[in-house]
Amino acid sequence: MNNIKADDLQATLTSGRSAQVDWLSASAEHARIAESLMSFANARREGVLLLGVSAANTAEPIDDFNALIEKALAAALMLTPPLILPYPTRENVGGKTIVKVTVPAGMANVHSLNGRYLIREGVSNVPLAPSAMRQLLIERGDITYEAEIARNATRDDLDPERLRHYAESIRESDIDAALLKRACVAEADGALRPTHAGILLFGKDPRRFVRGAEITAVRFAGDTMGDTFMREDITGTLPEQIRRVETFLRDVLRKGVTLGGSMTRSEQYEYPLEAVRELVVNAVAHRDYSIQGDGIRLYVFKDRMEITSPGRLPGPVTVANIKDERFSRNPAIVQVLADLRFIERLGYGVDRVLELTRQHGLPEPLFTETDGGFKVTIFNALTPASAAAKADANTDKPALAHTVDLLELYRDVPLNPRQESVLIHLSEPSNTRITNSELQRLHPDVHPETIRRDLSDLVAKDILSKMGEKRGSYYVLRKKA
Repeated sequence: MNNIKADDLQATLTSGRSAQVDWLSASAEHARIAESLMSFANARREGVLLLGVSAANTAEPIDDFNALIEKALAAALMLTPPLILPYPTRENVGGKTIVKVTVPAGMANVHSLNGRYLIREGVSNVPLAPSAMRQLLIERGDITYEAEIARNATRDDLDPERLRHYAESIRESDIDAALLKRACVAEADGALRPTHAGILLFGKDPRRFVRGAEITAVRFAGDTMGDTFMREDITGTLPEQIRRVETFLRDVLRKGVTLGGSMTRSEQYEYPLEAVRELVVNAVAHRDYSIQGDGIRLYVFKDRMEITSPGRLPGPVTVANIKDERFSRNPAIVQVLADLRFIERLGYGVDRVLELTRQHGLPEPLFTETDGGFKVTIFNALTPASAAAKADANTDKPALAHTVDLLELYRDVPLNPRQESVLIHLSEPSNTRITNSELQRLHPDVHPETIRRDLSDLVAKDILSKMGEKRGSYYVLRKKA
């Protein structure tokens, strides 16, 4: 919107005001200009205020452009806290010049004027309702939900064993002092009581006090939600949730296995696990826990993985600047996760995720923001764009496109991991056969008789055909595969 052209401005004036564009006369009072700027700043999207537009929605003559620009900047500084804006610009409309003031999206604070809080809704500037104001204050980091004392919670609702482990990890003998420093407890009525952060990190039953503090992890069979899926509802403290998600992913993600020239075994998950861990830890650390009607959702589809967190991006972070901007909605939670040695997963950032997917030969992840949450989508090798991504990626990495296709073909057939590795091996264009000894090299710790039965079972399931006899025998895929 910041790049509106003159023709677009004329069309905008003709069509009327909107949720993102408003205008005032050059003679408008400072307070009136300040109210409009505040309303845009407290909204979630970018806004534009045009100065020098008459009541007839046409550009009006302006005697002193510099004075009008200074007037707009002075009005922005009247707000609490002062609103710092990009320098206003001059725009030509119908042969006349007006002043355009842009309010960027993702402002860091909630602004007021003389105790009044306004927000842009539709074509109007309206007062912020108390509930909406509290939510906006939490989103912008002016107040933190994590630091509030959990209702009806006492010190006894924190798990002693988890506290002992934490105290040992940070070498702190006075655990209560450490919890106070980390805002995991607070003093109230002469006693220490847990905050929401303390309950989420060390609570015996976090969901009793913070509803929705969970992760719903699902692997679907196809590229949409369907009746065939594997689901796990992951609860517990935040560190426990992160560990359980990692276990879930190792169980459900496909792996590509290739045999090199020396018959060495190489494995690769369909998504880079480091990147997925980073996104999961960030979702757990930065989601909005004040939204208690929903939890984090991790959905694995045939062609992609989606991680959705309740709450929009915090503070000044937007989809446009997410690669560079840093802002924590839950600094206490982030600090404790760092103390517990999740820091390497918090420290990579979005740029690290992008680099890992690129090295894996996958398309760039997609970041999207909705009215109620934030979603990251990672695509695997089944996505059409992956072919282009592979051209720029490390060619030493084994491709997974054919692998996943063949496993999907026999998804409904019960196969053990060794049998899956047979299909993975045969899915490679250069591998047209597999022998008993080759499968034994892939699984050196498995008894030879078990290997023989695995291959015979694949023949019985009409997946492989046995060719040759005795020592010269080998196995190939049946025609239909």
